[in-house]
Amino acid sequence: MTDDKYTPLSELGDFIVRSDGEMQHRAAAFLEEVKRRHTIRDYTGQPVPREIIENCIAAAGRAPSGANHQPWHFCLVGDPAVKREIRLAAEEEERAFYDGRGGDEWLEALDPLGTGPEKPFLETAPWLIAVFSQRRGGVEAGMDKKNYYINESVGIACGFLIAALHHAGLATLTHTPAPMNFLSKKLNRPAAEKPYLLVVVGHPASDTLIPKHAMIKKPLDEILTIF
Repeated sequence: MTDDKYTPLSELGDFIVRSDGEMQHRAAAFLEEVKRRHTIRDYTGQPVPREIIENCIAAAGRAPSGANHQPWHFCLVGDPAVKREIRLAAEEEERAFYDGRGGDEWLEALDPLGTGPEKPFLETAPWLIAVFSQRRGGVEAGMDKKNYYINESVGIACGFLIAALHHAGLATLTHTPAPMNFLSKKLNRPAAEKPYLLVVVGHPASDTLIPKHAMIKKPLDEILTIF
């Protein structure tokens, strides 16, 4: 295919051919780095330069998406007053959740993690990243076309984002108070967008505790089937 719709990969120079040995080394090194990632709920107030977060969000924006519509928007929140508002709204929803709205089975599943309705990390961490999914959009800003595979696309972008932030040397927490409609109002997002995820970013406190339950990861032979 040589028409104007395509650019040969060889001309881009983006794909680097590597030996099997080099690929094995890189894959193993990435696995070891990812093993050091933990969900962190206790943060210091140490500032993080905005440029670092922006580069990580730019990396997330390189994720694949349905029809390449890139159906996501990221709101980066560092203003203490806005973080305070988000915390108060989130904790209101969380109190209802832990008071019974979540249901016995869900609350039982969360019990080993020691979570509760109080979310101080929403204020103490230097940055919050609110991720929104878009029902309509397109490959260029201002388009109003139907988006496809929205949840899958935004989920992949969030995976890129978390990996990029960890690679940069930052700790993260994925937070999903239910419902999250308050984020749309407080961050002035349009009706065609839906809150998808709130990512807390910063440096872990020195006395951070990791729940032993969170250290349990299924071994490869339990998550992989080879044909």
